[in-house]
Amino acid sequence: MKKRSLAIGIVGAVGAAVAAKMLTRSKGVNWDDVSTHVPHSENSHFASVDGASIHYQEFGDPAKPTLLLIHGYTASAYVWNTTAPAFAEQGFHVIAVDLLGFGYSEKPYWFDYSIESQARMISRFMNRLGIGRATVVGSSYGGAVAATLALDYPERVEKLVLVNAVCNDDLKNHPVLRLASIRGVGEVITPFLADSKTYLRYRMHGTLAKANHHLITKERISSVHRPLKAADAHHSLLATSRNWRAKRIEHDAHLINQPTLIIWGEQDNVIPIRSGLMLHDSILNSRLVVLKDCGHVPHEEKSEIFTELVTEFCRDKKGRITAVKTFDLKGNES
Repeated sequence: MKKRSLAIGIVGAVGAAVAAKMLTRSKGVNWDDVSTHVPHSENSHFASVDGASIHYQEFGDPAKPTLLLIHGYTASAYVWNTTAPAFAEQGFHVIAVDLLGFGYSEKPYWFDYSIESQARMISRFMNRLGIGRATVVGSSYGGAVAATLALDYPERVEKLVLVNAVCNDDLKNHPVLRLASIRGVGEVITPFLADSKTYLRYRMHGTLAKANHHLITKERISSVHRPLKAADAHHSLLATSRNWRAKRIEHDAHLINQPTLIIWGEQDNVIPIRSGLMLHDSILNSRLVVLKDCGHVPHEEKSEIFTELVTEFCRDKKGRITAVKTFDLKGNES
């Protein structure tokens, strides 16, 4: 009887905690309330695409060649806070965009949050800004969006940079994403995980190579956490995980004709290097660069060499890289 009472008490306490979390979280993050804390907020702008507000940061001269930077899952334009201004200093017009449902872009409930729909949104976003073609740089989930843009809207992509890119559905086997796929369970756990700085710190330790754990600062954690703590963000995270269909990238990569630079962290524990090798083997006009002492986010962990690599790739008409070693399918220097 006592055990039963204890179990009922525990269930009741958990239920009360869940209810309190659901009822007290804000519906969304107000830009005016947080803008002073956002790095490079003076470069932030908003554009309306299909009736939804898209946040982006712009650097450099609009008359220069455009680099369009696309972040990964749970991330935002913040991941480019070092490289975006660095690219501008190298003579590029840089646009770091928040995907719909992420960062400070609107998070509408009517959007399906599929990779194909995000790519379509990016194409229409480019129309809105008057950008005909750009070198598109995609990190992780953003790499899947960038690759899909190259496949479905090839006229928009001059060159392609894939950074530890998602190219299949393997990540759906992650325990958290598997739980999130369960109706009801996902709605319960997502607010607690997305709003937990402790959990974010834990994830960052698995995302960055050990040599780069010094980058896990309070400022970085706060910048990642800030746009994730409201109800609309929790919905977009769930919807994205439940509409995660990236096998098409692996299947159709051979159809990508644009010069492509593939950059991978050798110690990526999120997406194994074999995915980078597969992309390199499939995309005819591609180069693969593997960075040592680097995990899942080379643009943050190795920002200087990352900027150098992408700059050289963009400036060479054929997208050749001469300053560093490239690798063949088996990981041998070529």
